[in-house]
Amino acid sequence: MRILRKSTRFALITALALGAFTTTASAWQAQPPQVPPAVAAPAAPGTFPAQETVTVETAPTAGPGLKEADTAFIMICAAMVLLMTPGLGLFYGGMVHRKNVLSTFQQSFVLMGAMAVQWVTIGYTLAFGSDQLGGFIGGLDYLFLKDVGLDPHPVYGPTIPHQLFMIFQCMFAVITPALISGAFAERIKFSGYLAFSLLWATFVYSPVAHWVWGGGWIGQMGALDFAGGLVVHLISGVAALVCCIVVGRRSGHGKVEMHPHNLTMTALGTGLLWFGWFGFNAGSALAANKSAVAAFVNTNVAAAAATIGWVALEWILKGKGTVLGACSGAVAGLVVITPAAGFVAPMSALMMGLIVTVFCYSAIMMKNKLGYDDSLDVVGIHGAGGLLGAILTGVFAQAGITNDVNGLINGNISQMQPQIVSVLAAGGYSLVVSALLALIVNATIGMRVSAEDEDAGLDLSQHGERGYIMGDLLGTSEGIEAHPA
Repeated sequence: MRILRKSTRFALITALALGAFTTTASAWQAQPPQVPPAVAAPAAPGTFPAQETVTVETAPTAGPGLKEADTAFIMICAAMVLLMTPGLGLFYGGMVHRKNVLSTFQQSFVLMGAMAVQWVTIGYTLAFGSDQLGGFIGGLDYLFLKDVGLDPHPVYGPTIPHQLFMIFQCMFAVITPALISGAFAERIKFSGYLAFSLLWATFVYSPVAHWVWGGGWIGQMGALDFAGGLVVHLISGVAALVCCIVVGRRSGHGKVEMHPHNLTMTALGTGLLWFGWFGFNAGSALAANKSAVAAFVNTNVAAAAATIGWVALEWILKGKGTVLGACSGAVAGLVVITPAAGFVAPMSALMMGLIVTVFCYSAIMMKNKLGYDDSLDVVGIHGAGGLLGAILTGVFAQAGITNDVNGLINGNISQMQPQIVSVLAAGGYSLVVSALLALIVNATIGMRVSAEDEDAGLDLSQHGERGYIMGDLLGTSEGIEAHPA
């Protein structure tokens, strides 16, 4: 009877959420939004939104069209996005056993170096160089940052230096492969992880970034992805699923309890991610304009709604709302709003935050039935949330914020087609190429540690360090070994 009551409550909250969505959609469709009299011109297909025209009564600047306010804003946003990567390390690190806390943090932190070097040498030009192979990938125009100077690029941020646009995009390239690491946490060989991450960034991330943001075919098709629902979250979530399967399950998975060792660390990491996400989404406007403000507001609204929604859902189903649930909800809300941040109104962002709660919670529950070991729910949150966000962008998009594109509830059903096609294309491409790369690395370098190394913990076996030494200082090292969680 208790299970039946839980199922009934779950069905009730799902029905209420869907009912609210339907009612809101009908009301908006009946009263289409009023477009402000002064609207920024729509972006050309496959480019970032055109920026608002602002008259600056100052001395001439160093580059044509350069605006100091926009430059300062994007520099700050780039720094905020960089902070998300060590934030992710804390978020993931708190959820593993304490014998793996350093290795898990290192898997995020090391990419701040490795991916930045990859990006300035080859990654940026493959993503934002001129179309090659029919728009499949960028050319070598910017190899080793050739011709990436301090004057604005006419398409990639026409009011900021080209180098600033490049380094802002670098921060996205850093964190995206780091997201995948949560799927195979506690059992991945460090050398195999580095090799896979660099190959994946080159052969998956850069091509998809070119398709969507670099003038490639997805952008030309008219698909909307403001800050990376496809480019960051969907393709990393799909790659995470592949890696779960190739690497295999953790020792003892399904037989012993695997509780997080430090949820305080996870909560701190969530706060840093939430903070940095303002730069992630608002900065994608590439100017200090109304599009950036909309993205900033929508980011907070969606994250707040999903945080409360997840806790409420746990309370209904389990009788208690957990800290881990609040953190999971916050990240799910941030993921789902990413592709839509500059294209929707705040109440749409709120609805998206509530809908993603049920969707991602259900996706996480499915992993136990399907049998794969996604250690830190990368597939259930980033993969599922990115997919849902891309689709809901086509539902809730509203003209007059960044461009003149309406979505389904505002009378434009045709926007759903490019959104669906882009999800299938980006997700399918990541699935196939990620599988090939994982199999190649696994067959050569190897991706999984030995059983002995896994039992000892990756902190010691991969890095020769230990995250916590208080037990040794107090003379209780035996207690640490007896309780390695």
